[in-house]
Amino acid sequence: MSEFQQDRQDAARHLDVASALVKKSLRWVRDQSLGNKGLSNDLLDKHQLACFDLSWCAAEIAAGQCALDYAQRVGASGTDASLEQEIALIFCAEALHNVRGRFTARPKNFGLDKTDIATLVTPEIIDFCQSQLDVQRLSALGTKVIGMHGASGAYLLGDDASMMQDSFRKLATNVVQPLAEAIHREDLIIPKEILEPLTEMGCFGLSIPERFGGIQSNDHEDNMGMIVVTEELSRGSLGGAGSLITRPEILARSLLKGGTEEQREKWLPKIAVAQPLCAVAVTEPDAGSDVAAMRLKATRCEGGWLLNGAKTWCTMAGKAGVLLVLARSNPDPTLGHRGLSMFLVEKDSYEGHDFEYHQPKQGQYGGVLTGRAIATIGYRGMHSYELFFDNIFVPDENLVGGPDGEGKGFYFTMAGFAGGRIQTAARATGVMQAAFERAVSYAQERKAFGKPIGDYQLTQVKLARMAMLLTVSRQFTYAVGRLMDEGQGQMEASMVKLFTCRTAEWLTREAMQIHGGMGYAEETAVSRYFLDARVLSIFEGAEETLALKVISRSLLDSIE
Repeated sequence: MSEFQQDRQDAARHLDVASALVKKSLRWVRDQSLGNKGLSNDLLDKHQLACFDLSWCAAEIAAGQCALDYAQRVGASGTDASLEQEIALIFCAEALHNVRGRFTARPKNFGLDKTDIATLVTPEIIDFCQSQLDVQRLSALGTKVIGMHGASGAYLLGDDASMMQDSFRKLATNVVQPLAEAIHREDLIIPKEILEPLTEMGCFGLSIPERFGGIQSNDHEDNMGMIVVTEELSRGSLGGAGSLITRPEILARSLLKGGTEEQREKWLPKIAVAQPLCAVAVTEPDAGSDVAAMRLKATRCEGGWLLNGAKTWCTMAGKAGVLLVLARSNPDPTLGHRGLSMFLVEKDSYEGHDFEYHQPKQGQYGGVLTGRAIATIGYRGMHSYELFFDNIFVPDENLVGGPDGEGKGFYFTMAGFAGGRIQTAARATGVMQAAFERAVSYAQERKAFGKPIGDYQLTQVKLARMAMLLTVSRQFTYAVGRLMDEGQGQMEASMVKLFTCRTAEWLTREAMQIHGGMGYAEETAVSRYFLDARVLSIFEGAEETLALKVISRSLLDSIE
């Protein structure tokens, strides 16, 4: 048995110990939160910090298991897997260290005692972590990745995904990156120089089956294709390209999940060629991620519905020609999310930061939709809007799912958001890749005290950890993408989004730090990466909501 195989077995066994403690703590939280009808939200809220930390523990353990599997597959491919093996083992050691830190800080809040904690501080586990996290090992890894000029591990993509990656990487490098700084600094909307080639390459049809004019197979989903395209475009610019396919994906998934055949045949071919562009209006000023608390009203009228109320953080709403809107079609407050329906609202396209759309009269109906772009510190180019609906008329044919779709809008939304979350993980990876490349390059160019800063131990350790976290984030995302292609992985999509987006904040911060004073200058791209990365943990499900309402609840439900 090779040294790596022995270390791999040890790492897997140690992760199993950590996983067993997570499950024990979950059982305790569940037992403390049981009411007359199963889990009580009020009781569960008394354990929010534990649930949040347990979600993180589960995510890091899953990422560690994924990293070990990845290193094994690289080795099995016949190529030199030494880099991937080092990355996997170092990450597992960090994950174990992080899990142990959370549990030992407040064991009683997790329902654990000294005996439980002792299973994570055995001499064997301590020796493994200390060996893998030794500074000499990290420094050597940093030196290795500097020599690779921004590369960080094999991608292990299939032929189709590799071709897509190559095509969109070239477009991101040659078209998107030269425009990215102007889009960010001048707060421009995405120009046609980006939109037109993306449309020609089928970007907007990635989640749309071929029978509806897209490029996805009619037989199965292709999350991997969507992931690699998103990653490469985000490497070019998150706000200028990386998020463009999220909205058509959410709309497409929603229609494929609950739309009528007539709605699919009408809208999906148009969306596939960006005629029109689309936006998704779900978030409200006082609701945030609490979808069940939505209050925008949809009132029945002759031949359709009237929408009244406000939405916020509706990305691309100005330029979009159709909005996917979640509204409360049944005012009964006891129905919660079961009183929500989804509507397709057609409008004119606008280029500016503000618009006022006067709807053409349809009989006695015809309202006004106004929008105002929200000024943001990053993620510019897409523009996110506040929207105000004043008696906007929606014909019955634009109620998603038709009469049978009334009250099912929440479920159609969730079908779309699972894809949005895995896609956001890919966006995070793309931004990290861009930041990592700049950091490695600058570490070789910048000299301090007579030699390049990349020759110093601290910089080497920083770059080693950046390469490790970038590679694990990418492969964790790919693994969940493959799982989703098999019809699974809904909870895992939230888990990988949680992990990669927080990781992107740290990595872009370190890239900025390596640049020193120039990192704080607007003229350097790393300042944009840092600002863009900050939004990732907020949109497509804030990390608190994902941890408390999606991941921990799914984990609690799965405990025997």
